[in-house]
Amino acid sequence: MTTGTLDIAPRLRGRPREFDMDSALDEALRVFSERGYYAASISELTEAMGLTAGSVYKAFGDKRGVFVAAFGRYRQVRQQLIDATLAKAPNGYEKLRALVTFFAEASCGELGRRGCLVVGSATELALFDEEIANRVGVAFDFDEKRILDLIRLGHSDGSVAKHVDPEDTACALLALTKGMRVIGKTGRKTEHMLAVAETAMKLLN
Repeated sequence: MTTGTLDIAPRLRGRPREFDMDSALDEALRVFSERGYYAASISELTEAMGLTAGSVYKAFGDKRGVFVAAFGRYRQVRQQLIDATLAKAPNGYEKLRALVTFFAEASCGELGRRGCLVVGSATELALFDEEIANRVGVAFDFDEKRILDLIRLGHSDGSVAKHVDPEDTACALLALTKGMRVIGKTGRKTEHMLAVAETAMKLLN
């Protein structure tokens, strides 16, 4: 499995820039998620971010630099949302239900059509960019380990059946949750994706 950590902060050059970095990256995320990396132009990014092309180049170097910073921002925000969601669940099984439901709800409507930046990067960039491939691998490994830890928590608190294999089931749930984000781009109804989440939970019984 890939090891390492994700860099959250972009590598800014020179003195700090006078703009809201998080807001600018959130807008860049929207463009990359909707258009994909190659189809997203610098002009689209600068317009969405509310910056001049010169400011973007000075802060990030190039379009790839914007993407790397946006990728880190995406992972940071998503993990905060997921952590808050899991904290509300009382045991391993319910935390897994909350996690799978989180991905189901993210695979519907406008959010679903935007897709997942990590999954999109895996299919669009990872084959041609070693650094991006490493970041995607780290992200997938992190997500799989979180599922694995929750299954083991369920074993210890009695909420997940002992016969459930932690490693195989964690990999299956990782594939399922990432797959949700792929089919979500085709436009799926909320009730359909929630039904998929409930079906996934049968792997834990």
